[in-house]
Amino acid sequence: MVSSRSLSRRAFLVRSAAVSGGLMVGVCFPKAVLAKKAQKAAAALGPEVTAWVLVNPDDTILIRVARTEMGQGSFTGLPMLIAEELACDWKQVRAEYASTTEHLRRDRIYKDMLTGGSRSIRDSHEYLRKAGAAARTMLITAAAQKWGVPPAECTAASGVITHGSSKRTVKFGAVASDAAKLDIPQDVPLKDSREWKLIGQPVARFDIPDKVTGKTAFAIDTQLPGLVYAAIAQCPVFGGTLKSAAADKISSKPGIVKVVPMDNAVAVVAEGSWWHAQQALKELPIEWNLGDNAKVSSASIMEFLRGGITAKEAPVSRQEGDIDKAFTAAAKVVEAEYYAPYLEHATMEPQNCTVYILDGRVEVWAPSQNSEATAALTAEVTEIPVSKVEVHKVHIGGGFGRRGLVLDFVRQAATIAKAVPGKPVKLIWSREEDIQHGYYRPVALVKMRAALDATNQPTAWYVRQADQSIFNAVRPEAIKNGIDSIGVRTFSDAPYAFPNIRMEYAMRNTHVPPGPWRAVAHTHNPFFRECFIDELAVTAGQDPYQFRRKLLAKATRDLGVLDAVAKAANWEKALPAGVHRGIAVQDAYGSYTAAVAEVSVSDKGELKIQRLVIGLDSGYVVNPDSVRAQVEGCVVYGLTAILYGEITIKEGRVEQSNFHDYPMMRIAEMPKVEVVLAPTGGFWGGAGEPPLAPLAPAICNAIFAATGKRIRSLPLKHHDLRKA
Repeated sequence: MVSSRSLSRRAFLVRSAAVSGGLMVGVCFPKAVLAKKAQKAAAALGPEVTAWVLVNPDDTILIRVARTEMGQGSFTGLPMLIAEELACDWKQVRAEYASTTEHLRRDRIYKDMLTGGSRSIRDSHEYLRKAGAAARTMLITAAAQKWGVPPAECTAASGVITHGSSKRTVKFGAVASDAAKLDIPQDVPLKDSREWKLIGQPVARFDIPDKVTGKTAFAIDTQLPGLVYAAIAQCPVFGGTLKSAAADKISSKPGIVKVVPMDNAVAVVAEGSWWHAQQALKELPIEWNLGDNAKVSSASIMEFLRGGITAKEAPVSRQEGDIDKAFTAAAKVVEAEYYAPYLEHATMEPQNCTVYILDGRVEVWAPSQNSEATAALTAEVTEIPVSKVEVHKVHIGGGFGRRGLVLDFVRQAATIAKAVPGKPVKLIWSREEDIQHGYYRPVALVKMRAALDATNQPTAWYVRQADQSIFNAVRPEAIKNGIDSIGVRTFSDAPYAFPNIRMEYAMRNTHVPPGPWRAVAHTHNPFFRECFIDELAVTAGQDPYQFRRKLLAKATRDLGVLDAVAKAANWEKALPAGVHRGIAVQDAYGSYTAAVAEVSVSDKGELKIQRLVIGLDSGYVVNPDSVRAQVEGCVVYGLTAILYGEITIKEGRVEQSNFHDYPMMRIAEMPKVEVVLAPTGGFWGGAGEPPLAPLAPAICNAIFAATGKRIRSLPLKHHDLRKA
């Protein structure tokens, strides 16, 4: 349970000055090298004008970032929002992570430290811009007081404050100390989007140079004096428990610190290296209680899903019109069943966590998408108040949803560190543990049926989903009337204008732990929906793009981005012989996306993706370069899943174990990608996940155009297709 206490800004400033001689609190853990470095860095900083903005005497600006950089560009995009309103010189701006401890000490002053759901910019844009505007107002006020003139007569631009009539100027750094003593103004007006000078411009990202040169220290790179290493083995069957671990068989070996048993796992702690711990773990005799789940297989899971499809009744997620009457009157009925398998996140940086418990305090280095939850969980496990837990935020080597809601690796590391107090412990999962103990994209089976009248107009649409629920695993209180609102997205909110609709959701939870996988239900539900819409277009004898246009006539933003990609792809222009295309559209996470795929398939089943055109309307775009990279990243990650991605279950456990049988896309496999940014303004949509949504259906619809073969399940490796 997180506990915190409120600390007024004034009290915070006073206390901070006493501690560091500046205006920022340094958290001191005597023997932690990284904490000492952080303390030194803190002492060198200038005044904190607002919690987000520090202005140094040399006019450089330090902007704090509460979310986590995991490749998506937030570490640059979020400071851009503040800097826009601050009216500083962007060349003078640097970024650092906001302290989780300070966040809790100051009554959650950084609002939200969870990174996920493509929410970093779309949820925080307003309060971050207000933080920048407030800081600008305070700096101007300080300059005006210095000159004895009304603040309204002064303006700020590029880090310089100017008094209109006298033309006197002063840089931010010269008045920052005085500004920091002022009360923070509330409800400061924000710029009109037409006044933006920084937002919307391509800006080089702060995190890239160090990543390219290998300087970036991820959590797995944490090094501390006296560090010991933990390797872990977890029960191979989900839901199983540890029966025994014969610690005496290895405890006398040189360098072995301790064997730590847990409910469903056992860890070996060793000196010297993780490899040493891992080798000892392999020699440790372990017995598991596997339980009845050891009988489960992919085949039995499919049978379980089919029970949801064939059940007489299921909760209704959407009901419009009279579907029975429409089907009775139909001239044509189209029916199809689609399937998507479990997928693993397969982050490049495997799960790891370093925990150091010393003198009633805890330091944590974790690749976490949620540092506040990391602090709370560590406090719970170690039984040390959260106020004495310091979570060091770091860039993480891929998250994709794996490290947000579920922090099992943090719990384990804290448990192990508690068993060896006084020693910093670094837990690292092997790649095999990472692949076989994930929180997987749920498996799903969907049956759809649609009616067309004598003029080939769609009149009814019926959907029955047999789906595993993420909410059931992590937030069961969020399930309403048997419906997981995440699981039904794409269907319950579909923009297509069918006059009669009935959508049903049969929750089918297995023993395999589910979790949010990049874009969550917007990875498989769009595949189901948009391929089925294509089936209707073919049955109606209509062009799939024009068919969608009619059904989206009142969904102007969906229609707009669909038109944008069709235009960019020259949809109406004939393609070269042997090249075929498919199209799809989907709104997700507050944005609107569409895709056109061009493919060729040889007589031998060799699939070549010739071209991908991906469109995105996210309303506003903060950093176009970063958003383009997000779209391209979605293509890489999505294509991996479409071509290869599949987790299968045998005897209750995951069959795949490493990249040899759970492959990732290679650089040489990457097709040509054209990104169409079509921001229409007026709203703030996400960018990290929406472009993934239309990818699979666009490709599969193109494959149908090329071969006449309808792809109704993924991955493509099961369809006599191989990458050319």
